[in-house]
Amino acid sequence: MIRQLEHIALSVADLDRSIAFYRDKLGFTVMRILETRGDALLGTIVGVPGARARIAHLQFGANMLELFEYVEPRGQPIPQARRQADHGWIHIGFHSDDVRSDAARLKQQDVRFVSEPVEFRPGVWLAYFYGPDGEVCELRQSD
Repeated sequence: MIRQLEHIALSVADLDRSIAFYRDKLGFTVMRILETRGDALLGTIVGVPGARARIAHLQFGANMLELFEYVEPRGQPIPQARRQADHGWIHIGFHSDDVRSDAARLKQQDVRFVSEPVEFRPGVWLAYFYGPDGEVCELRQSD
C-alpha cells in the first residue's frame, strides 16, 4: 500500500546554486550529496541510457526535496513560454506563517516574484516566486 508522498525531485542546471537557494533562502538542510559514476543503473531507473548525475537530498520538516544536476546528458532549461496552465509539474508549495513578511525578506535576497502577495480568499494569502532555474514556488498562509 502506498502511504504518503515521500519526496519531490527537481532537475537543476547547477546543483551548488540550487542547494544555496533552498538552504540559505528557504531554510532546507542538506542531508547528503551523491554522485553517480555513469554505470547503467541510473540510466535504467530514469529511462535515460548513460545518465550521470550529481544528486542532493534536502530536508525541510518531514519533507524531502531531491535535486538532480544531470552531468550527462545535460538537461534543457524550462521553456520561457511555459505557463502555470501547461500540463505537468507547475509549482512547489511552502506553508508560511506570514506570506507578506516572508515575501519581503526573500525580495531583499533578490528572489524574483511572479506577483505581490494577495489574499486569494478570506484568510488565505498566496505569493508565487521563482527558483534559480525558473521553477515556480508558492508561499501560502491560511488562518
